[in-house]
Amino acid sequence: MKPATAAKKLDVYLPATPAEFREGTISRSELAALEADPPQWLRDLRANGPHPKNLVAGKLGISKSGLVRGDVTEPLTTEQINALLAEMPDWLAAERELHVEVLREERRARSLRADRRRANEDPRR
Repeated sequence: MKPATAAKKLDVYLPATPAEFREGTISRSELAALEADPPQWLRDLRANGPHPKNLVAGKLGISKSGLVRGDVTEPLTTEQINALLAEMPDWLAAERELHVEVLREERRARSLRADRRRANEDPRR
């Protein structure tokens, strides 16, 4: 597979990986080996970053769109993420609240759809 695909599966930021990882192809068995026994560079990247947007958003408790609205366009390290969480700027607090509301609404909508499916399957009808 392409290095970008492997990096995505490993949840790491591709430009921060070693050159030999970025320049070759990775077989499924090599990917499995990296997951089973991560080399030091992979452990360091996972622990310290820089992290890809999906992980940054998750660690901050917001959506990837929220990152854009907060003008966070570059990958962040764990230290930078922790500093943002400690500082809790207004935009981050607002995005966290918005994200919670969106997730709540998504759960409500899923529940409604499931109730409707069950009602349509009711043999008494």
